[in-house]
Amino acid sequence: MGAIPKILAFAGSTRKESFNKKLVAVAVSGARAAGAQTTLIDLRDYPLPLFDQDLEQEHGLPENAVKLKELMVAHDGLLISSPEYNSSISGVLKNAIDWVSRKGDPDEPGLAAFQGKVAAIMGASPGGLGGMRGLVHLRSILGNIGVLVIPSQKAISKAFSAFAEDGSLVESRQQRAVEALGAEVARIVSKLKD
Repeated sequence: MGAIPKILAFAGSTRKESFNKKLVAVAVSGARAAGAQTTLIDLRDYPLPLFDQDLEQEHGLPENAVKLKELMVAHDGLLISSPEYNSSISGVLKNAIDWVSRKGDPDEPGLAAFQGKVAAIMGASPGGLGGMRGLVHLRSILGNIGVLVIPSQKAISKAFSAFAEDGSLVESRQQRAVEALGAEVARIVSKLKD
């Protein structure tokens, strides 16, 4: 592997015991095993007001939007685990994407935090589809703002019984598939950086 890929990982949930926080941590282990430098964050640590253009014009980007944007700009790839809320993505995730997509400086290139990034998406849900409907929306949003979302994805259904006490997935096949998402992003980013 050439240049060390830098990957930012997070879940679109702020719940302490979020299934999606556990899931993205599994993908992170796969990325690390493939040689990536990873940063796992919790959106709970970056609270943001609802996106409001009047608020933005009056005060600029909120401090946490600036911090998130700086993190995304500093990384080459993304691992995002998204819960499904009413057949779409969570408000927390959409709001973070909306704020980070804004220009903090008029001379900054548009969508600087997203364009050219490589991402893997995944989801976990207590339901039978594992959050699959939300992943369709997330893929569309990310693709439209310049993120290369890899074709592989994973949706874990019946999430209340899918995880072991240590946070790993009970089914080894699922564990390997989610780890492979992290490894694939690391490999693609490494090739693009060479």
